[in-house]
Amino acid sequence: MVFAFRPESRSSSTGFPTKAMELGQELILKAPDIPDAPNYLMFDLEGLPPQYEESDKVYLWGMQVFGNKPTGFLAAVAGFGTDGDKQGWFDFLARAKQIFSDYGDIKFVHWADYEKTNVKRYIDRYGDPEGIAARVQANLLDLLDVAEESIVLPLPSYSLKVIEQHIGYKRTQEEYGGQWSMAQYIEAVDQEN
Repeated sequence: MVFAFRPESRSSSTGFPTKAMELGQELILKAPDIPDAPNYLMFDLEGLPPQYEESDKVYLWGMQVFGNKPTGFLAAVAGFGTDGDKQGWFDFLARAKQIFSDYGDIKFVHWADYEKTNVKRYIDRYGDPEGIAARVQANLLDLLDVAEESIVLPLPSYSLKVIEQHIGYKRTQEEYGGQWSMAQYIEAVDQEN
């Protein structure tokens, strides 16, 4: 059973996280506020954490359009060396430019702040000569924000891996995830050197 509540938002629903955990049930706050569109672009980045030699480097800008006019997986991948991420950034901007040309102002759907933070960081680092990154920023749709405004889950965290377990989702690939992806990238860099 799912319980429905009608507060303005999760932030104004003091006590609901505890109530959801006590009941072991989701608490519906309101219908998700997602703009109606024929297509959405799923947007996910993978990067190296600061403790690695090439700190704060995004090595994979992953995208895929779903909807009426879907695409396969589209990626911009950082090259090797000190400025390898610069190559990845400009490849991402070129792909994003083509996506906007094909779809107009499509929503770039992501989870949490990582993508938003890194788009801004890369604008500051390498620039945005054609304004494509600014257009991406204007079209970001954070599903974590949507979820937090719509539902209270009986979970200690809104991590996607925790939510996957809660809903019973099973991944079909044996090798996946940020840690695996990072290991593959680091191995490729090591082989290049």
